[in-house]
This record gives sequence, structure tokens and C-alpha cells, in this order.
Amino acid sequence: MDVLNGKRIVLGVCGSIAAYKAAQLARDLTLAGAQVDVIMTETATRFVGAATFQALTGRPVLVNMWALPEDGAVGHVTLGAHADLVVVAPATANRIAHIAAGLSDDLLTTTILATRAPVLIAPAMNPQMYAAPATVANVATLRSRGYFVLEPAEGRMAEQVVGKGRLPEPPVLEAEIRALLGRQGGPLAGCHVVISAGGTQEAIDPVRYIGNRSSGQMGYALAARARDLGARVTLVSGPTALTPPGAVNLVRVETALQMQAALLEALAEADLLIMNAAVADFRPAQAAEEKVKKQGDAGLTLHLIPNPDIVAGLADRHDFFKVGFAAETNDLLANAQSKLERKGLDLIVANDAMSSIGQPEITLTLIGRAGTINLPRQPKAMAAAALLDEIVVRFGQWRAARAQ
Repeated sequence: MDVLNGKRIVLGVCGSIAAYKAAQLARDLTLAGAQVDVIMTETATRFVGAATFQALTGRPVLVNMWALPEDGAVGHVTLGAHADLVVVAPATANRIAHIAAGLSDDLLTTTILATRAPVLIAPAMNPQMYAAPATVANVATLRSRGYFVLEPAEGRMAEQVVGKGRLPEPPVLEAEIRALLGRQGGPLAGCHVVISAGGTQEAIDPVRYIGNRSSGQMGYALAARARDLGARVTLVSGPTALTPPGAVNLVRVETALQMQAALLEALAEADLLIMNAAVADFRPAQAAEEKVKKQGDAGLTLHLIPNPDIVAGLADRHDFFKVGFAAETNDLLANAQSKLERKGLDLIVANDAMSSIGQPEITLTLIGRAGTINLPRQPKAMAAAALLDEIVVRFGQWRAARAQ
């Protein structure tokens, strides 16, 4: 189930030109199944009309604390008391100062004071205002009190100034919201999950490489799902054309050796490893320093040497749960079972390489000591969710056994 489904989110919108982004955020959260109650400051209504948010959320928009519905369904502290999360986006310097001072002079600040839910604040303002000592002190105060404050994005502002002060884009905000909700009791809350994704590229010369057709779609979808389930996620990714999921720690690599080093560093404090990357088995013994030129009809011979088997090198590590992947072109189940045993894995996910690599859909078979599970062919995002749910079950059993 989507982590947003059924959640009650209060979205506070302050007086900033960036308020238009809040409209998109409200729509996306609503479509994902959340109940979104929008509170606008008086100045926010000068930038975006309340009717816009009401149309997008299907909920009444609240502005004036003294003009609440007469039926008492929404009192001046009711929203905060019932919320799963309060989000202020955009948050102006003025409103941040009010929250830091503990003021309750409007419906938004009153709601924040009255809630026990996590509060996520996304500042948006002129770069000079954000860098002002007063704002810096106010942001520090909020963080010290347990509020989650996002760093603004850098770029061109409305007044043709370039700097740090832009409201992050709605997908970034949504990712942070998902991460916060997941950490409130999700099945992977408190766990560090390390996921590798994509293929590796082994240089022949400065412009050519040996690679494979892995798109990284499955690994990226697994990272997003693990984040939604509450995990702190480190995603070690080879080159892909994908936009990485937000609210995860992304480590970019190119070669198998770089991926090995990045994974070993990340695994120092890991609870779960999902090794989804299609790591090249071989690399050129030596990459040319300059582009190799074609010499008439003469061919090119490359001397290839084996890359280290990253997963096999972890066979003696039993301090985290290990999930591997087997993309095969023949004898799928037999080859996967062999890898499970040879590489000391706790679970292996088998798939037919010919019908999955670079494709939007995939068929998966999970093989482990607790038995085999077949997942039907489906889009990779859906397959990733179903797969991770099964991994969570096996991971939970593994942790329980270790605790005995």
C-alpha cells in the first residue's frame, strides 16, 4: 500500500510566489490517497486563490481562524491534533520567525503548536533573507526543537536574483514527505538499507566503454519503496538516464571497482543489502589514454581481466541480510540456486535477462531458504513494491532468529 494512502496531511501555504508549487504538491498528495487540508495565510491568498486548493484537494481551505465552519468539525486545534504530518511549503522568513518564537497569532501557527505530528518546513525566500543572521538563527532553533527544515534549492529567483532560496520542486517535497511518514512506524524504520542499481561502464579509452543494457529501473524503484517503508537508504548507482528518487543518499559510480569501494563503505553500518546492479564481469586490462583510432580494416583486440565478484566477497559477512539478483539467459532456477549457495546469500531474485533488461516490465522468482515465490509479470515499480514487501518478511524473520 502507498505510504500516503489514508494519511491526514496539513499543508500550510505562506505568502510567496512559490505558492504555485504548493498547488501541484496538494494535487499529487491527494491523488496518492492522502487527505490534504490546506491552511493559507492571508498573504498567501494574494498569490494563489483558495478556490484553487479546494478544487485540487476536494477539501475546504482554511484562512481565517475566526471564520471556521460552524459545525465544529474543524476547530482551531483540531487539524493539528488529528494530523499525521504538518507541512509548511512555502515557508517565508516571517512565518519561520513566528514559529520559532512560539507565536500563535493565526490558524497556521496555532495548528503547529497544537500538533504532535512531525512538522516539515520548506523555506522559500530571497537568498539574502535566507542568509540573514536572524533567519539562520530561527532555522537552527526549529531544528533543535525537532522540526524538519529542508534546505532551499539554488537557482534564479522571481526577482532575477540567483542564489539559494528557491522552494524545492513538488517531487522533491513529496519524497521528503514520504520519507517522514515512513519513519513513523514503517516496517523498515530505523534500518539502513543499501541498494545497488544500474550497470557499470569499464573504459576502453576516454570515449568508449564496455557496458550492458541495464536501465536501473528496478534498483531505483526498490530505493523509493524502501524509503517509503521507513528506511534510511543508500543508493549506489552506475550510470543511468533515470531521475533518482528523492530523500535517499545517492552515490554515483561508473566502474565495478568504484561500486565495490562505495558498497564496502556503505555496508559498514548496514542492516540490509539489495544487490540489484548489473556489474560487468570483465574490464579491459588497461584503458588507452587517448581515443583508439581505426586503422584501415584492421580489427581491435581487447585483453579483458575479471572484475571482483562483489557479492561473493561478502560471503563471510553475516551482520546484514543479503539479497542478490540472478539475470540469466538459460537454466534460470538452477543457476540462481547455485548463486544463492556459492555467494552466501540469504535470498536471491531470479529473472530472465532476455525479457527484462531495459524493459519496463519484469517477471521475478524469489528463492530462499524459506521457499520459492513467483511474482507475475508487471511494471517494474509494482514489481519492486511486491518484491520489497517479500524481502521485508524474510528480513524480519532473519532478525528475529538472530535475536534469539
